[in-house]
Amino acid sequence: MTHPNATASNASAANAVPGVATIALVDDDRNILTSVSIALQNEGFTVRLYSDGDTALKALIANPPDLAVLDIKMPRMDGMEVLRRLREKSEIPVIFLTSKDTEIDEALGLAMGADDYIGKPFSQRLLIERIRAVLRRVANRKAPELAEAETSAEPIIRGRLTMDPARHRVTWDAGEGRRGDVALTVTEFIILETLASRPGFVKSRDQLMDAAYSQDVYVDDRTIDSHIKRLRKKFRAVDHDFKGIETLYGVGYRFNEA
Repeated sequence: MTHPNATASNASAANAVPGVATIALVDDDRNILTSVSIALQNEGFTVRLYSDGDTALKALIANPPDLAVLDIKMPRMDGMEVLRRLREKSEIPVIFLTSKDTEIDEALGLAMGADDYIGKPFSQRLLIERIRAVLRRVANRKAPELAEAETSAEPIIRGRLTMDPARHRVTWDAGEGRRGDVALTVTEFIILETLASRPGFVKSRDQLMDAAYSQDVYVDDRTIDSHIKRLRKKFRAVDHDFKGIETLYGVGYRFNEA
């Protein structure tokens, strides 16, 4: 058994995605820590275990993993607070573990910048597939075969918005000589890029879900709505009057470059 707050590894790392990916598992339930860590190691992942949010936050910032799986309800510091503080320093992918009856927690977590969520009790196989799906989204932006094309690609400029896919950088011109960086998660970046690729054209929630998530990840409309709210919040921190993402109720969203 691997003790919480320790690092675990497995010789079968050949199956990890991508390479030997490191997963931080944060949960105060030691049975979950033990069983899930064994399942992840058997799939080739390196696993770091933390049994409380405060300890985990310090470790996630000091030595970022490839992805973190956070339980929402924990002692000392809950998962929501861990994510809030983490997002001040880091954009590492995060998957939330939630209880079946805490839908509001799921929505809040996504709005705060989580990349995905899975309800308890959960299938370990489903969790592993969700982890792989999020890691693939990260890897697809950094794949070696795309590196040359990304390096030579021009930044996407849509009005006051500038997106640099090669550097995963977004800036917004707030006027009067003010220009600020907007830190986005991988999922947020993909959704914004999908909208900005055709300004003025409406993208339905289904289209945005198809762009941001693999076919083996099941999300609902609320997930996209939460990501959009988070995007707006981040841009309004740079420009209080940001209106670049418009809602067409019952239809979807579009980017306005005016």
